[in-house]
Formats: sequence, structure tokens, C-alpha cells
Amino acid sequence: MSLTNEHIQHRLTEKFGEVLTEFAESFGMLSFAAPKDHNLKVLQFLYDDAELKFTFLTDLTGVHYPDRKNEELAVVYHLHNFQDNVRLRFKVYTAVAAPQIFTATRLFESANWMERETYDFFGIDFVGHPNLKRILNVDEMTYFPMRKEFPLEDQTRIDKDDEMFGRGGHIGI
Repeated sequence: MSLTNEHIQHRLTEKFGEVLTEFAESFGMLSFAAPKDHNLKVLQFLYDDAELKFTFLTDLTGVHYPDRKNEELAVVYHLHNFQDNVRLRFKVYTAVAAPQIFTATRLFESANWMERETYDFFGIDFVGHPNLKRILNVDEMTYFPMRKEFPLEDQTRIDKDDEMFGRGGHIGI
């Protein structure tokens, strides 16, 4: 039997019921969300289930949704089942005021650096992580640069020429 998105969703719903939400399919990949206190339970089930076998963590990252009240930050897991060559996307949300999510490093060793990068850029605290510290930015930084709280460019700069970037003025021949 080939592993289908419908079967994966059925197995997840069978195990977790109404706890899982936002089921969708985009470009053939199943996506869904769970409350943040269920992230390890869902990940462990996807890993251990004899039919599902999602044993590879392809990617882990964060997303900042400033308009989602009490769910401003998301952790997005991309998992892969090598046997059936099936991938899925799993999200958990947390409030920016209390951005704690349980670490997945005990299940996936590859989560170690990905969680550190996500902490470094989004400020998500992975509870239980063995070495959660900045990985790319300097330790002295007091902010998290991938959050949408900051403008894309410094509006006070006087050394930029908007015409060179196609903003304002006309470039004529």
C-alpha cells in the first residue's frame, strides 16, 4: 500500500482527534498544526508508527505572524518518510510573550542546530535543548532579526540613492 496524505491524516486524527487542526494540502504535501504542548507527542507518533515512519527531520524553522494574537510565532517541522518518499509539514504556534516549545533533539539529533538557528533569529526558547545559544549572530544581540518588528531597511540612511533601486524618479535614456 502506498502512503497517501488521506491515510496520514486518518492515522493522525485517529490518534489525536480534534487536537490537530489546519489540515491542508499544498503541492502534494500534507500540512497540519497542533497545540505547542503536543509537539513531541505528534513527532514521536509520526516517527514510531509502523505505517507512517517519518524518521527524518528535513527542516525546522520559525515564522513570525504578528497579527495572530497569542500565536505570533510558529515552529515549522518538515518530515520525510524515506521508504514511501512522502513529506509533510507540521506547525506549532506559541505566543511571542512566552515563546517556549519543547525541544525535538532527543528524537532527531539534526534538530540541534536547526533549533539553535530558530532561537537565534526568532527568539523561540526550545525547552530542554542541550546547548541553546546563538549560532550565527553575536551573543550581545538583544533582539531577534527575523521577527517582523523591525523595518527591512534603515529609513535614516542618507547614503542610499532611491533612483538606483527603482524607487522614485525616472531612469531615462
